[in-house]
Amino acid sequence: MPLKVEIVTAERVVYSEEGVQQVVAPGAAGELTVLPQHAAFITTLMPGELRIARGGDQEEAMAITGGFLEVRNDRVVVLADAAERVEEIDIARAEEARRRAEEAIREQHDLGSLAQTQASLQRALVRLRVAQKRGRRGRPGPPRPG
Repeated sequence: MPLKVEIVTAERVVYSEEGVQQVVAPGAAGELTVLPQHAAFITTLMPGELRIARGGDQEEAMAITGGFLEVRNDRVVVLADAAERVEEIDIARAEEARRRAEEAIREQHDLGSLAQTQASLQRALVRLRVAQKRGRRGRPGPPRPG
């Protein structure tokens, strides 16, 4: 029996499909793979690439910035802080965010602000890595909230 997968953020449902053969996610202890009939569990997710395989060569990728993953009864639910399908990633915008974050890190002395800036840099790097790995060439995606 294939998996039913739902990926949601506070703003929207990013993905909701049945017939999924495998989910690969960036877990806190490393990359984890969920297959049909997997034991129930819940775990935290780190920023990174989440991949969904529907069988054959059909694989979808998205960038997530952390959250939680729950598996129960062949159902996988990802509650993500933020998630973007690869085709939604605006590479030019992500490059600009990376550049601004790197510049801010060089100029920062306040540790609280530094942690927030490093998190921004991590988000930009994840988006760029996922988009470039999947062959995107900088086509603008739809506007994304901050």
